Amino acid sequence: MSKTVSYTELANAASEHDQKVRLSIAIPFYNDDPGDLVRALNPLIGADKSIEILLFDDCSSQTHLNALTGRTIRALTAPARLISARENVGRAHGRNILAREARGEWILYLDADMAPTDDAFLATYLEAMETSGLDAIFGGYITRTQHADQNLALHAALASASDHCDAAAREKVGATAFCSSNLLARRELMLDVPFDTGFVGWGWEDVDWAVAASRQHKLGHIDNPAQHDGLQPVEVLLDKFRAGATNYARMLEKHPDLRNLPGAKAARAIRRVPFSRSLRPVWANLARNHQAPMRLRTLGLKLWRASWTAEVI
Repeated sequence: MSKTVSYTELANAASEHDQKVRLSIAIPFYNDDPGDLVRALNPLIGADKSIEILLFDDCSSQTHLNALTGRTIRALTAPARLISARENVGRAHGRNILAREARGEWILYLDADMAPTDDAFLATYLEAMETSGLDAIFGGYITRTQHADQNLALHAALASASDHCDAAAREKVGATAFCSSNLLARRELMLDVPFDTGFVGWGWEDVDWAVAASRQHKLGHIDNPAQHDGLQPVEVLLDKFRAGATNYARMLEKHPDLRNLPGAKAARAIRRVPFSRSLRPVWANLARNHQAPMRLRTLGLKLWRASWTAEVI
């Protein structure tokens, strides 16, 4: 049963309830300021009142962000609304609320720390809505890596190696290459196949959603990347990868056909390694070591993740 969530809504002057909306740009955030993103989207929307910006504040602990975001949307010429939850509900539930509250026939999910990569970003999606014949589209993303400081270098390397894939490469992977950011989908699909709120914390609810949606709907990939600047330090990555193991196990339980994903195969291999638990500090310290070659640091991080996944699958 879906959890009942109490929230408020603030709409700017350009947001008229009786206007027909083709596209809702849905931006969930928690302690991230979405101001730069919405200000970048505003001129791309221009005078087109059939595109709205819809934000969801998942009860940010940095309470000033809500007031700041309210002031930001009031200054926009594009239709914009801010939904503010009175309690934190998490990634999956927040995206489902955005789907229910969206007025558009289509929804484009973007993370608050993203940015359009060019002036044709929205136009490319609008054309795909009309011509692709698809029900959901992932445009991909790029991460700014050349200016990453030392504490972010590992995440930058990881993103470059695994996330910067063009549409042709992602198409070969299929639904498991989808992410919940820079995701365009028909609203009716998001209502028919919502994100599973049983995924708590970070990770894998997007892959679970895409695999489930692909069974009855047409999903595809295009090259229309958004820039993602959410690089995180090593300690945050270690914590996320440890905590995300439970979500990974939930995904495999729901989709046994995914048991041969690289992460699952690595976890099964690690489980056969004697004293693998005692090796975790070694792998974590390798990931932390700024002097080690980046390939070894990345390997250490992956072994750390696999060892925690091995505990639950």
